[in-house]
Amino acid sequence: MIYGAMKFSIGGSLKLAFRPWVEGLENIPAEGPAILASNHLSFSDSFFLPAVLDRKVTFIAKAEYFTSPGVKGRLTAAFFKGVGQLPVDRSGARGAGEAAIRAGIQVIESGGLFGIYPEGTRSPDGRLYRGKPGGLARVALATGAPVVPVAMIDTEKIQPPGKVVPKLMRPGIRIGAPLDFSRYHGMEGDRFILRSVTDEVMYEIMKLSGQEYVDIYATAAKRAIAEAEKAEKAARAEAEKAQKSQRPAA
Repeated sequence: MIYGAMKFSIGGSLKLAFRPWVEGLENIPAEGPAILASNHLSFSDSFFLPAVLDRKVTFIAKAEYFTSPGVKGRLTAAFFKGVGQLPVDRSGARGAGEAAIRAGIQVIESGGLFGIYPEGTRSPDGRLYRGKPGGLARVALATGAPVVPVAMIDTEKIQPPGKVVPKLMRPGIRIGAPLDFSRYHGMEGDRFILRSVTDEVMYEIMKLSGQEYVDIYATAAKRAIAEAEKAEKAARAEAEKAQKSQRPAA
């Protein structure tokens, strides 16, 4: 009931305001379990995709969204539960990964649609980064569920970092044909198989999205960007200090 109400109110508003275009809706199974593996450009990805689907799709979200105190915390928790998010404790990297996998398997075993971002985090620059094999591939191989590649298009342009007011424009969603990895069922302990499955899914997402592919993890790219910005800031500060020291005394 809550999901339906949220989908009607939030999803309806998103579709009315932004008019997202969609290709390949017929590739979403009408019933039964499936994994929706998508690129990740914006926080809004988890809202635009469910808005255009007839079926409920469940994503995972950090546990802090569900445990914050006060009225605002309770409202936030109710919102994320209402839009189909599952809480996952990310306090430890390994523990978080295992929790995400268990959550995904539970959704699949209940016959639902499980949404996951193989990159693990939002792209820092609009390019497509290397997929992490721990979550997507392990859920797929443990359950035998088909993997449906999804490409979100231009969602990062709606509200870039630093922008408060979103830009009204039409984002896109392109959905590819389901990928069958049942031939590897039960082989989720083989890291080479996990890597192969993940790379195949990322290749399909790349074809759908048209993004430039970067063969490193997005988390590593974000660290490199942050370090470069820090170095640049330090260099500017040093240059300003040098300029001040060269000025003649009054």
